[in-house]
Amino acid sequence: MENISAAGGALNRPCSGSEDACGFYKGAESNFTISEQYPDLYIILPVIYAVICAAGLTGNTAVIYVILKAPNMKTVTNMFILNLAIADDLFTLVLPINIADHLLYYWPFGEVMCKLILSIDHYNIFSSVYFLTVMSIDRYLVVLATVRSKKLPHRTYRAAKIVSLCVWVLVTIIVLPFTIFAEVYTDPLDRKSCALIFPKPERAWLKVSRIYTLILGFAIPVTTICVLYTLMVYRLRHMQLNSNAKALDKAKKKVTLMVFIVLAVCLFCWAPFHLATIVSLTADVRETPLVIGIAYFITSLSYANSCLNPFLYAFLDDSFQKSFKKLLECRAG
Repeated sequence: MENISAAGGALNRPCSGSEDACGFYKGAESNFTISEQYPDLYIILPVIYAVICAAGLTGNTAVIYVILKAPNMKTVTNMFILNLAIADDLFTLVLPINIADHLLYYWPFGEVMCKLILSIDHYNIFSSVYFLTVMSIDRYLVVLATVRSKKLPHRTYRAAKIVSLCVWVLVTIIVLPFTIFAEVYTDPLDRKSCALIFPKPERAWLKVSRIYTLILGFAIPVTTICVLYTLMVYRLRHMQLNSNAKALDKAKKKVTLMVFIVLAVCLFCWAPFHLATIVSLTADVRETPLVIGIAYFITSLSYANSCLNPFLYAFLDDSFQKSFKKLLECRAG
């Protein structure tokens, strides 16, 4: 039976189960074996996850608080940032359960929680890149309107709310198959694990799930983003060389730069995971200490994306810094 455990989770990271169950390499050992053979990994990983959890919860909660409380933060871009922070906060909230699963060697939380955790794990894969895609579309429309010296009457905070809701609905539909296949699996040693249990032929279903994630979670949104930014750069170059239109004002340039950097960090954190998926589809990689270390590094890197965005906003967005300081002063007073 093929499975991907919650300790391995949605990211095809090292997990318990049968041969070829872990996506990145074949012949995965159980958590118990990993704890014996690779004690450093077994100890260090929960520490890393705990740091990511603490930083992510603190930072994303601060972003949510500032955007909801500060009147001057009610902008279209910030609405998308708010939803991105909610998605990241939701994921970091369940990280302690993944840590407990890793330390206990088995899944003690039941099937309902199993479906919930694996669903949130997959939400983390899709939600960030789709909200960044929407933000890229928004930036392109702003640049295009500026080049043409036009306004965007339908680009409102209310419209951004509706678009954000549509993104959540889309991601929910994409994640639904993983929710359906998430079950508690008992291995031959009578240890329970939260896993994706596919029907027969299991290997074919597993391969389809990886291709599904690769196409919908990376290929389509990233291609869209790359096309948009290429067109955006072309428009700006064309405007500077062949047009008398005014350049983007300072504020718009800063927002566009911030979106671009957040996007670049997201791709940096997630590209190795999707590259590992491609490797798993095209080659059989045997388990070695190096491969296991790489797999866990890829996991930690993808997790880290959920806590990095708030720090990017703090460094790149002056209005966020000012609003945060003002809210702190008001509460202190």
